[in-house]
Amino acid sequence: MTYSSRSLLSVLGFLFISLVSLPVHAADIQEVTSSGGIKAWLVEEHSIPIVSLNVAWRAGSSFDPKGKGGLAHFAASTMDEGSADLDSKAFQEKLSDLAIQLGFDVGKDSFSGSLKTLSENTNEAFQLFGNAITQPRFDKEPVERIRGQILNSLNQRLSNPNSLAGRGWFRLAFGDQAYSRPSNGTIKTIAAVTHDDLVNFAKTRLGKDNMVIGVVGDITAKDLSALLDKTFGGLPEKADLPTMPPQYLLDEAAVKIIPQDIPQSIVTFGGQGVTRDDPDYYAAYVLNYILGGGGFESRLTDEIREKRGLVYSIYSYLYPMDEIGLQMGGFGTSNASVKEALDLTRGVIAKIRDEGVTDEELEGAKTYLNGSFPLSLSSNDSIANILVAMQRSHLPIGYLDQRASLINAVTKDDIKRVAQRLLDPEKLIVVVVGKPVDLKPVGAGAEKS
Repeated sequence: MTYSSRSLLSVLGFLFISLVSLPVHAADIQEVTSSGGIKAWLVEEHSIPIVSLNVAWRAGSSFDPKGKGGLAHFAASTMDEGSADLDSKAFQEKLSDLAIQLGFDVGKDSFSGSLKTLSENTNEAFQLFGNAITQPRFDKEPVERIRGQILNSLNQRLSNPNSLAGRGWFRLAFGDQAYSRPSNGTIKTIAAVTHDDLVNFAKTRLGKDNMVIGVVGDITAKDLSALLDKTFGGLPEKADLPTMPPQYLLDEAAVKIIPQDIPQSIVTFGGQGVTRDDPDYYAAYVLNYILGGGGFESRLTDEIREKRGLVYSIYSYLYPMDEIGLQMGGFGTSNASVKEALDLTRGVIAKIRDEGVTDEELEGAKTYLNGSFPLSLSSNDSIANILVAMQRSHLPIGYLDQRASLINAVTKDDIKRVAQRLLDPEKLIVVVVGKPVDLKPVGAGAEKS
């Protein structure tokens, strides 16, 4: 790396570290439409010479073909390994010399890309990003190198209790459906992915019609408009995606045990949640904070850690996906304490379902959820992520100014109604990795054990 590139990286790193929370309001967000019809949401921030781009396509791992699970993950890991006339080494050197950070990621529903650059290099950075998505090379050497890295990671996951619990939970909860497939694939399916599969993924899954874009930083709407066509204009007008059938959650209690010789069991539990567009989303959001999302303020932590010392941490969270919403949680505890901790978890869920929450809990949750939100706007790239998330969730451009009032509008009656709708301790889906004492498989967990 040259001296100048090291200096640029130092400046970039200093600027990222130095960022403070930036207030963003609906008035700050512009919808930019290029002459070619490509839309993006933009927040201009000219006080810092950085531009951040985030883009997401509805093309996640759930769309992977059967037998080729992990294809989207494989593509995400190799799309920055050379494009157009630059091979892997030349592409990476170009990024390094210009202090550009570029990468791709995948979830169950979405395939995403991100870019961070000093504003003086914006044109070159966007060109490199555009080449990566429209002209990826997928040369043999980097593809096989990355395949080896993925296979090594998958081998390590086979003995990782947290990974086993997460994968086991989705397999138990969704059976053979698309959401049951691990996003990273399996050793068998990653080995089956071919060069042609990667090329076909890039050509068919990333279209203009299933894409949302967020940009934040030292760039004007006029300049962004021109870059949108140059960067994304080469994508197909429509993505070629398989139809996603409805996804159904297991509708009964289940406990699956994955034996592993470890002193502490890892427990993942969950059940029905809400999608992001559900009218009850905000009530469920506040409810989850009180149940297990609020750290030491949550009931699960108070009852199971503070009062009884059975766990170091216990938590719950909402997991809204495109096709279905989940509410999940987890903890680790000694093998001897698993059954007691699970029984207590069910008891806490039953109590909040039957009795609701207190005035103090409700007001405390609202205060925290509204007061902590600005911390998620702490950098250009975090704001760009939120712009993309808003668009993927079909939220209005004025959402940031509406969010606090939507949370403040939640009442105790809303909480109790939603708790009775969603929380059912008798239908909890549980996966335990370890050697829990006196705990037996239940329902579908017993059938598949």
